[in-house]
Amino acid sequence: MSGGVDSSVSALLLKEQGYEVTGVYMKNWSKDLPGMKCPWAEDLADAKRVAVKLGIDFEVWDFEKAYFEKVVEYMLSEFKKGNTPNPDIMCNQEIKFKLFYEKARERGADFIATGHYARIIDGQLARAIDEKKDQTYFLYRISEEALSHTIFPIGGMVKSDVKKLAEKNGLHNAYKKESMGVCFVGEVGIKDFLKEYINIEPGEIREIETEKVVGHHEGAVFYTIGQRHGLYISGNTGEVNTGLPYYVVKKDLQKNIVYVSRNLNDSNIWVDELKLKDIVLRTEYIVSRAASLAPVATGLARSSSRCRAPEALRNKYSVRLRHLGQLILANFDGEKLHFEQKIKKPAAGQSAVFYNNEICIGGGIIAE
Repeated sequence: MSGGVDSSVSALLLKEQGYEVTGVYMKNWSKDLPGMKCPWAEDLADAKRVAVKLGIDFEVWDFEKAYFEKVVEYMLSEFKKGNTPNPDIMCNQEIKFKLFYEKARERGADFIATGHYARIIDGQLARAIDEKKDQTYFLYRISEEALSHTIFPIGGMVKSDVKKLAEKNGLHNAYKKESMGVCFVGEVGIKDFLKEYINIEPGEIREIETEKVVGHHEGAVFYTIGQRHGLYISGNTGEVNTGLPYYVVKKDLQKNIVYVSRNLNDSNIWVDELKLKDIVLRTEYIVSRAASLAPVATGLARSSSRCRAPEALRNKYSVRLRHLGQLILANFDGEKLHFEQKIKKPAAGQSAVFYNNEICIGGGIIAE
């Protein structure tokens, strides 16, 4: 129970369905950052207040050390490489659906439950009813074992009905503002967060066609390929608002240079295939459709080079390249996604998650 309305209503529904429910607040972060007071104490108070209202047991489990080691250090390492990682995905894989799941089972729980907008259909991870809130993009890496002992109580509801149900049952956080910041850290901007842990050096922005210096950047790690906003060009604060805008097309981290171009058709921006790494294939779906599954028997492929896709995957699937992004048709050959037409290149370090209709069948991290 995070203190938000989604997990609160999840606990409410479970109790109504006759489960013996224990609410747990996961303390993953408590450090204040410049200009941002970590909201963990307030969130904890909200979660505890709901537990009292519902008449359920409540505990606090401290995963702060593990969260830093498994999520924050991974995130910092990826940014240093010039990638743009997704900490929410890693948090689900390493903390919520691993350490939290394992501790809950050790304590005698039959299931864990969360306030994620997702469903389980015939043992398979499926998109939520509310497509505007679906969170399977963040869940594609969780293990099959954890999924088989997980309940998503609100996956069949739309957000507005969740809020109404909370209000109807007297939950004080029915319309609590959602946190939009770094996973479990609060509403701190990623730039402010990174500045606390990475040595950020300002540098030049150059036009790639001419090598002409056209501006300066705050730190190359902050920029992603295809980015248009937030550039400081020709001494102006902010972006260019007249004529053709500049787009980030390349980063040289060793020289600390960000390259830009006004050519929206630059080959660095558009691709028709994406190489994936650290691929996960969801076996519950694949087992019933292909026999050659030895590389992914545990649900997690060790690396893309060792993961040969079963014949069942050598077809078109719907791919999501960002949370709630457009579903795009693509073929998956076990290492690369192939698109029928060129797409705007997503940032390396983000995930490509693919679906068969509403079922999430796997995904991988976008390589450089």
